[in-house]
Amino acid sequence: MEISAGIQASLAGRYAVALFDLASENGTVTQVENDLEKLDAAIRESADLRSLIHNPQVSRKAAEGALHGVADLLLIGPLTRNFLGVLAQNRRLSDLPAMIRAFSAIAAAQRGEITAKVSSAHALSEAQLAALRAKLTAREGRTVKLSHEVDPELLGGLVVTIGSRRIDGSIRTRLNSLAQAMKG
Repeated sequence: MEISAGIQASLAGRYAVALFDLASENGTVTQVENDLEKLDAAIRESADLRSLIHNPQVSRKAAEGALHGVADLLLIGPLTRNFLGVLAQNRRLSDLPAMIRAFSAIAAAQRGEITAKVSSAHALSEAQLAALRAKLTAREGRTVKLSHEVDPELLGGLVVTIGSRRIDGSIRTRLNSLAQAMKG
């Protein structure tokens, strides 16, 4: 499996690669990925947890204890729990969200998946998402995992981002293009 140089070069990427290697050796990649997804959701939902991981005044021991409490609540596995302890001891908790993203990218690459971010003016039904996933999978030649968000400013249509490529079929972009053509 090829890990991108960008991931390997960053501090968060190096921690994520180390965690992925340990999870691979233990056969717990899926469990660790699920643990990290739970942690990511908790960080996004809890202002207190965000404050904890970004506050340098919290002692290493206190941060580690608090994270072990969070791990108990979220039913986090032992490898991920130990990883959180290492981050607390090394004062790297503020990089945890980037580490989670890097780990997800590594795990997805290992499974042969790519992630496509889809923005639409209105929520898409499961049938529409399934059809879009099938078309993108056929186009890319790899399994596509969709991340969907609603952006009312698009007015209609879709914007699909896969890696650094963007497919913009939104009405807003078409109207802006038409306005530029009429000025020109």
